[in-house]
Amino acid sequence: MSRSEGKLSSSSSEFDLDRPNIEDYLPSGTSIQEPLGKIRLRDLLDISPTLTEAAGAIVDDSFTRCFKSNPPEPWNWNVYLFPLWCFGVAVRYLILFPVRVIVLTIGWIIFLSSVIPVHFLLKGHDKLRKKIERVLVELICCFFVASWTGVVKYHGPRPSMRPKQVFVANHTSMIDFIILEQMTAFAVIMQKHPGWVGLLQSTILESVGCIWFNRSEAIDREILAKKLREHIQVVDNNPLLIFPEGTCVNNQYSVMFKKGAFELGCTVCPIAIKYNKFFVDAFWNSRKQSFTKHLLQLMTSWAVVCDVWYLEPQNLKPGETPIEFAERVRDIISVRAGLKKVPWDGYLKYSRPSPKHRERRQQRFAESVLRRLEEK
Repeated sequence: MSRSEGKLSSSSSEFDLDRPNIEDYLPSGTSIQEPLGKIRLRDLLDISPTLTEAAGAIVDDSFTRCFKSNPPEPWNWNVYLFPLWCFGVAVRYLILFPVRVIVLTIGWIIFLSSVIPVHFLLKGHDKLRKKIERVLVELICCFFVASWTGVVKYHGPRPSMRPKQVFVANHTSMIDFIILEQMTAFAVIMQKHPGWVGLLQSTILESVGCIWFNRSEAIDREILAKKLREHIQVVDNNPLLIFPEGTCVNNQYSVMFKKGAFELGCTVCPIAIKYNKFFVDAFWNSRKQSFTKHLLQLMTSWAVVCDVWYLEPQNLKPGETPIEFAERVRDIISVRAGLKKVPWDGYLKYSRPSPKHRERRQQRFAESVLRRLEEK
C-alpha cells in the first residue's frame, strides 16, 4: 500500500508542476472562493488534473491560435465612414478586380502559348528546354503577384543553383511558393492537391522539378526522402525549397519544423516571410476555404504586402542532432519574421490523439481519483 501511495504522490507532484493557475485568467479583484458549505471551483478542479488542463486550454489554447485568422477591426461604424467604406468596396470589386482578372488572363495566354511549343519542340534539347521553362514559370508567377497588386520587398542575395543545398521557409499560404518562385525557379516539396491546382502540379510545375507527396501515406515519405537526396546532388537541378512546418500557419506563430530537410547532410538556407495584414490577411485556412476562394480574396483586396529575407546559410554543427539543427534554424526565421515559437506539431490539426496518449491520460485521471478517495 505504501508503494502505491508513493507512486500516487509522485504522480500528483508532476500534475502540480504542469497545472495552470486558473485565478490568473480571472478579472482583477475577483476570486474563485465560495462560502463555506458549498462546492468551490478550486475543489472541483483539484479533483482531476485533466479538468484543470481542460480549463486552462479553454482560456489559453496556443495550438488553435496558430491556425486562426484574425478578422480586421471594423472601422465603418458611423455615418461619416460608411460611405467611404462603400466607395472602397466599389473600387476593389468593380475596377481593381476586373483589371486584375485581365492581367492574369493575359499572363496565362502568354505562358501557355510559349510553354506548349517549348515542351514538345525541344524534347531532344533538355538543357535548353528546362532553362526556358524555368523562365516561363517565373513569368507566370510574376503575373499572379501582379494580379494581387503584390508589393514584395526582397532582402539579401538572390538564391543561386548550387549542389548540396536546400532552402527552408515558414509557411502561411500556397502563395508563399508563388512569391518566392517569381524571383527564383525553386523545385518545391508540396502536398498533392485536387482540382485545377493538382492539374498544374502534375503538368507545369513538374517541369521545374517539383516533388509531390501525400502526408497520409507512409510509403510516400520513404520515396520522398530518396528523391530529396538525389535532387540535391545534381548541379543543374533547380534549388530545392521545403516548408518544414508541413502546414499553413497564420504568420504570427511558428510551429515545429520537421527534421527531414535537416538530415540530408547539406547546407540549409533559411528564408523568412512576413506579411503585412493591413490590407489583407494572406493566411490560407485550407480546412475552411478552397484555394480558389483564397485567390479571389487576394484579388479583391487592395494589395498583398510582404517582406522576404534570404538569411545566412546554416550547417549542422559537430554533435548537433537534426532536431536541434531544425530548432536552431526555426529560431533564426522566427526572430527575423517576428513570429512566436510554440512547441506544437502542425500535423496535429490533421490527426487525432493516439490511443496510447488517451490511455495514459485515463490512467493519470484514475490515479488522481484514487488518491482523493484514499485521503477521505
